[in-house]
Amino acid sequence: MNAVKVLILSLSLLGVTSGTRTFDDDFRRAQAFTTTPGHNGWTIKDTSAAGTPTYLCTEEGAVLTLAATSEAEIVTLYHNDVKAFPLGDIVSIEWAVKVSGIDSTTTLVMGIASSQNDTADSVQEHAWFRMEGSASTTALVAETDDNTTNNDDKATGATLSTTTRRLKVDFSNGLDDVRFYVDGSRRASATTFDMQAATDGLDLQPFVQLQKASGTGTPSVTIRSCIITYRYSF
Repeated sequence: MNAVKVLILSLSLLGVTSGTRTFDDDFRRAQAFTTTPGHNGWTIKDTSAAGTPTYLCTEEGAVLTLAATSEAEIVTLYHNDVKAFPLGDIVSIEWAVKVSGIDSTTTLVMGIASSQNDTADSVQEHAWFRMEGSASTTALVAETDDNTTNNDDKATGATLSTTTRRLKVDFSNGLDDVRFYVDGSRRASATTFDMQAATDGLDLQPFVQLQKASGTGTPSVTIRSCIITYRYSF
């Protein structure tokens, strides 16, 4: 019997209610994201100056699009640093997404993270998929960081473009063996993604950050769903 089952059994004997729950959002509603937390806690941070990126829900899901203005722009869709998901309780996070207009100045990350930072690599703790346009405009890489062990830019062999794909970060095998899946197929399996050095009780939030360094390109990400499965007890 594994440790999770032993814990659940022990809690049951003590009269504690426990199990798993799911945060599930398909974004199919009339909502324009703002800097004020809205439905399900979703919030936008937008660093643009002259340009006007857009970020709203459509029939296809949440769509973030940078502006055709030659400037550095960063748009983050997150929970306003209200981190409601303890890392040790997260079973998985899954995004259904597609992209367009990714160019050599674009960076996109999506997964789960601690407090927002405009420099993605400076987010202290995270587990996410990444597209780095300067390296490839289609390739997906996988990354984790527990503020001690940092695994950057691990090739998945998968790509992302205008066809929706399901990107899953799976914690069910323990924090010393975080796994990445694309459309149900495990990726970057040659790397051991170890996050067990993370601070006890660390809380995280769902996190998507789309940015460009310059140029008139209009990179865009469409998020059809975000599903977080997590354990709870009370």
